[in-house]
This record gives sequence, structure tokens and C-alpha cells, in this order.
Amino acid sequence: MIDRRQFLGIAAAGTLALATAVGLRAQPAGRVYRVGWIGTLPPDREPAWRRIDDEFRTLGYVEGRNLVLERRFTEGRSERYAELVADLVRLDVDVIVVASDVGVRAAKATTTRIPIVMYGVTDPVGFGLIASYARPGGNVTGLADHSFAALHLKRLELLKSVAPKARRVAWLQGDFHGLDSAQAAVRRKEIEAGEAALGVTSPRVQLNVKEDFERAAAEVLRERADALVLSPNPVNHALRREIAEFALKQRLPAVGGGRAHVDAGLLAGFGPVWPVSEIVGYVDRILRGAKPAELPASQSSRFDTALNLHTAAALGLTVPDSVRMRADYVVG
Repeated sequence: MIDRRQFLGIAAAGTLALATAVGLRAQPAGRVYRVGWIGTLPPDREPAWRRIDDEFRTLGYVEGRNLVLERRFTEGRSERYAELVADLVRLDVDVIVVASDVGVRAAKATTTRIPIVMYGVTDPVGFGLIASYARPGGNVTGLADHSFAALHLKRLELLKSVAPKARRVAWLQGDFHGLDSAQAAVRRKEIEAGEAALGVTSPRVQLNVKEDFERAAAEVLRERADALVLSPNPVNHALRREIAEFALKQRLPAVGGGRAHVDAGLLAGFGPVWPVSEIVGYVDRILRGAKPAELPASQSSRFDTALNLHTAAALGLTVPDSVRMRADYVVG
């Protein structure tokens, strides 16, 4: 059953796809657009930048001719968002693209004038980043994740389907910046009920900055965890290889947010699919004059299940055929 908000998100995604197709026409002559894009890692460590460049070219934007793409990188340090956004505001970019709840909140706090295209944000209405999906109402629009609790529980379901003996699953997460006590209580109840139904407990292990990794790894061991689940966030993304190596060394089945985590060596991943074309499509519409306040935000209607069979074999796990058959992406 699709609720009204999901329906609006899917409808908005269809509208955006149509507008992106229209956007294939040539750009206005003589205009050079400046787009600020804050990512986690630089192009030599993040293949997604190539897809971003390709999508801009598809829509007629070519760096050095009519586009300046101001790339900035947090390197997994969420505290850097504010300074990176401030730098882009000083450059007076036409649009800022930024991921994560923390990143979008930092951008919105820094500028109410420059349009902001978000992606990978959980519950932007609940966080006060937009007024509604249909009419965001400010300078933020773009793509949002589905329920944080639902995605976490789906990752635990996937873990249990491959590692059914897992009972104590350490949850490697970042801070819930801006989450008030009422929101936290609702999420906590939903998550705890779902965990109980799956027969697991998830002791929380905070990892807010890269330099904290050794402490967090030691805490996972102190918690006597028999598996690991990652919340997708800039720190876990930047450290995905280190986390995968730690999990394999400690023989911990680990589930992350999607293909990037599985490519890094984690056992499995589950998360929304954010086609780069949709993100760039939002940028294109804004550059053509659309106002973010009136440009509907959307939610992903596609999800990826990813598996790493090499890691499963190294852990002595057999992936059931039923799980393998429904996987969208398999390594090994």
C-alpha cells in the first residue's frame, strides 16, 4: 500500500524524468553556470563523479564551456559541511548540491537565497528542511530517503536471511543532528519493536568522525557483537573499506547501505537507488528558472539489494538461493 506522501514522491519523480528529457535541448548561448557540489570523496576515490559529469554533458552542460562545477569534499568529516557551504556561498554559485541530513541542514543554515538540491536525506519534512514534498516552500528541494527506521529494519532482515544466527548486531551510526526528543522517541519505539520481531538487539556505537574509528571498533568488540549494521552517512561511506576489513577480520557479517559498501567488502547492502540523472535533473530545472519552493521533492521508488559472495564464503556463510535471486547486484 502506498501512502499519500509516497504517491506524491513517485509522481514528482515521473514529472522530473519528463522535464529532464525536455532538458536535452541546447543551453542558452553565452551563459556560464556555476554549480557547487559537496561530496564525500574526490574523483580519484569516488567513481560517481564520472557519472555526474556524464549526466551534465547529456543535458548540454560542459565544463570549460558553459559550466563550472565547484567540487568540495568532506572526507567523511561532517563538521566540514558548514565551511564548505560558506565557501560556495562566497563564490555565489547558482545551485548547491549536498547529501545527508547534516549537510543539508548546514547549507540551509548558511543561505536562504541560493537554491539547494538535496539527496540521501531522511524525513526532510520532519527535520524541517522542507514544508512538504509537493511544495517545499523554501530554497531546498530534491530527493529524500524513506523512513530511517524502515530502512534500518530492512537491513537487519537482509542480514538475518544470510546470517540467521546473528543475535547481537552492533549498529554503527552517526549523530542524529537536529532530532528532537519527540522524534527520537518515535523512531526508537519503531526500531525496537522491529528488532524484537527479528530476534535481535542492536547496541548503538557512535562513529561521528573518521579519527574515532579505532575507538568505535573497540566498542563493537566490547559489546560482544556477532554482526554489524551500518547507517549510511558520510563517515561510514568514507571508511567503508576499513570497516569491511575490520568486520572480516573479526568474522562479523556486516550489512551497509548499498553497492558501494558491498564493493568495499561488506557482506550485503540495502538502500534506495538515487540515479545521478535525477539529481542533475533537479539542478537543470533550477538553472532554467524553476523555483525550489515550488519544485516538488521526491522519494526513491527503487531499492537495491547487494551481496558479496566472496565475503560470504570467507565467513563460512551460504547465501540462500531465494536471497541471491532477488539481489540486484552480486559480487563474486
